[in-house]
Amino acid sequence: MSSKSLDLLLEKLCSGDAAAAEQVFLAYEPYLRKVVRRQLPPRLRAKLDSVDVVQSIWADVLQGFRSAGWRFADAAHLRAFLVKATQHRFIDRIRQHEKAVKLEKSLACTDPEQLPPAKQPRPSEAVQADDLWQRMLTLCPPAHHQILELKRQGLTLVEIAQRTGLHEGSVRRILRQLARQMALKQTPLPGPNGAG
Repeated sequence: MSSKSLDLLLEKLCSGDAAAAEQVFLAYEPYLRKVVRRQLPPRLRAKLDSVDVVQSIWADVLQGFRSAGWRFADAAHLRAFLVKATQHRFIDRIRQHEKAVKLEKSLACTDPEQLPPAKQPRPSEAVQADDLWQRMLTLCPPAHHQILELKRQGLTLVEIAQRTGLHEGSVRRILRQLARQMALKQTPLPGPNGAG
């Protein structure tokens, strides 16, 4: 996307246009994900996802536009701000996960007799899990049920892609789409007076 097009989108974004916000995000997301992936140490790849970092930054930026009245002179200034904010958020996330990574050790190196017994779910948790599973199957097209089954078994996206013949990105997209649908279908908890 040209910088002139981005400048026009930025004007719309500043005026509160939600569609422009989505287009600006889509324009900057790939670049910001590269910023994160270039700095992501291999030991943290299982803990951090570049998409999560970028989406959390974008949520803050939208809040800044809406409530704090943030404005940027042009698309280049917005990009510089987004890069800096992404780098800072990435550093925060690394700090959050570093201690856990240092303390983790492979189960392959541990004697099975030394492992604590697995916690069994309470009956109410099992019912809730079954209910959630049924809602997921209902929302998901039958063609994608195999992906859900494999994910439920604990397979990684790469393993699911290999077993289904789909591209890893397609598997990720299908699972994210389902997560969005699940979030939209969530019913709000009742308030203190029973109001929802």
